[in-house]
Amino acid sequence: MTRLLSLAFLSVLLIVGEAASADECAGFKWDVRKEQALFAGPSVVLPAGKDLASAPVVGTDTLYRLQLLPQATVAFTLSPGKAIPPDGVYAGLATLKLAQPGHHYRVSLDVPIWIDVVTNGKLAPAVDFQGQRGCEAPHKIVEFDLDGAKEVVLQLSGAGNPMVHLSVTQVPPTKP
Repeated sequence: MTRLLSLAFLSVLLIVGEAASADECAGFKWDVRKEQALFAGPSVVLPAGKDLASAPVVGTDTLYRLQLLPQATVAFTLSPGKAIPPDGVYAGLATLKLAQPGHHYRVSLDVPIWIDVVTNGKLAPAVDFQGQRGCEAPHKIVEFDLDGAKEVVLQLSGAGNPMVHLSVTQVPPTKP
């Protein structure tokens, strides 16, 4: 009987834990169903680049799991927009193949990490961003206007662990 009660209690804890986790991801101010669906599916595993020559090519509407490197070993295309001491953190590069150049895109990540987008030789300013503490599906979303972008480099830095899930999606058009 005690074993049955213990199993029932554990089942309730799991259900409550899943509900709390789902609630932690419910506070985004944008419609992020597309990003959440990507984060619920399988991912393509790739090593992040230590420099532009070794950076993998990623596309839109796919979830990637990037294996990052110690930040001190990464040669960024441009200095990151946020200075993060390289000791004990991870970083990496990827190049982005845009589905449709000239649009707003979202970069979604599952962990706290700094993201820079380099285009046309400059850091692209973020249009907007948001994140949800306790949520990893995704944790952080940053929007960029990539109008006129020819080559796009994603620079990831300051990660606390060597793995990051990342997706890039086009921002849905706003309704009039």
